[in-house]
Amino acid sequence: MMPDTQPLLRVDQLDISSVDGRLVGPVSFSLLPGRALTLLGESGAGKSLLAQAILGTLPRGLRAAGRIVVGRESSDAGDVRARRQHWGRALALLPQEPSLALDPTMRVGHQLSETHALVGGKPRTEAWQHTLKDLGALGLSHAANAWPSTLSGGMAQRVALAITRAGSAPVLIVDEPTKGLDPHWRDAIVAQLQDAMRQGCAVLTITHDIAVARALGGEVAVMRDGTIVEQASADTLLAQPQHDYTRTLIAADPLNWPRKPAAATGDEVIRATGLAKRFGAQKLFRQLDLSLHAGERVAVTGPSGSGKSTLGNILLGLIQADAGHVNQPGNVARVRYQKLYQDPTAAFAPRRTLGHALDDLCRRHRVDPARIAPLMQRLRLRPVLLTRLPGAVSGGELQRFALLRALLLDPVFLFADEPTSRLDPVTQKEVIDLIVDVTTERGCALMLVTHDRALGNAVAERQLVFGLG
Repeated sequence: MMPDTQPLLRVDQLDISSVDGRLVGPVSFSLLPGRALTLLGESGAGKSLLAQAILGTLPRGLRAAGRIVVGRESSDAGDVRARRQHWGRALALLPQEPSLALDPTMRVGHQLSETHALVGGKPRTEAWQHTLKDLGALGLSHAANAWPSTLSGGMAQRVALAITRAGSAPVLIVDEPTKGLDPHWRDAIVAQLQDAMRQGCAVLTITHDIAVARALGGEVAVMRDGTIVEQASADTLLAQPQHDYTRTLIAADPLNWPRKPAAATGDEVIRATGLAKRFGAQKLFRQLDLSLHAGERVAVTGPSGSGKSTLGNILLGLIQADAGHVNQPGNVARVRYQKLYQDPTAAFAPRRTLGHALDDLCRRHRVDPARIAPLMQRLRLRPVLLTRLPGAVSGGELQRFALLRALLLDPVFLFADEPTSRLDPVTQKEVIDLIVDVTTERGCALMLVTHDRALGNAVAERQLVFGLG
């Protein structure tokens, strides 16, 4: 069946502004049935604001102008109520942080079943049957009675996508649908989106992942500073980018990174022998031996749930192994074994400014506060950011603050747990380069957990590859 030529969504001269001026626009595009449009760009380019303006959910203080046409119904972009009737039925959004979008007071299966029933119009029994089928397709059959708080980030992402699709909306807007997922589940999410397109859906995808843009095909638009700087078919744009920024973005894909030169190594800073760990019936690893020396870089790769983070947490003494031993030099303080978290927002008190957080650390560990300014300059962090709360800076800036905080304690071992999986390619490369450079300069051993084998190959002298079971 040939696709209808009538756009399912049309955006005409969309403009988003605040009291300080224009943030996004003017932007125009159309989405046809069965087609994809992927928005690429660094954090802060305005991609998520564009999605919020289409839905009519812009944060307070921002206003939109232009026209939004959903099917055959046109409305002023500034009319925040006009498109509310379409939520879930004609327009569906997969938010960037699905763990926050799930109702913490409802079990996973009940949330999905409720959407099938109330939005999709299915009888209760049929809604539950669809729920079990959806969860099974995403490898989550066991999660029907789970609470959202028990899900990993990747599991929450898959559940949120199932809920997004449950209403059979013809237009899907998906904001970073594969963020933090390993390649297997990234491909599974892409397959779900491709299936939606085969059923006639139009898919607007916001992503940092160039592999996702390539797999979805259709059109790709590159955003920078609130405007689309280049738009073309996925095949053309990704193979022959015309704009300088697009070339920079594609060059920042870890597949295109030059390999980091090996660092000079020194004394052993940690040794593990005979480590074993299981969760329930699943063996994560057994009889694992490992040693790291000052300045050495090791990457740990493998699928979600294979034990990568668990290994690092055992080495740091945050959890206990079932068997085996971890030895650290007796003359090195425990506080010099540090961790960078995947989600830096979880590592900072949300209501304390970054400046106060660093002052607290200096007082607690008797660190000279005068060391903060030169480190901020080295990490390209502006002094004005010290007055802001963690939620008021970009993800890349906050991860650099997390690195700064760790460096103030003169680490001999840094466990970086997926520290850039939530960042765009340009910012990811910048942060990884900084992590490698400063740990090399200081002779600090680095253990980097990543889903991306290409990133691991570019950064580390050796890799530990984990597999389920």
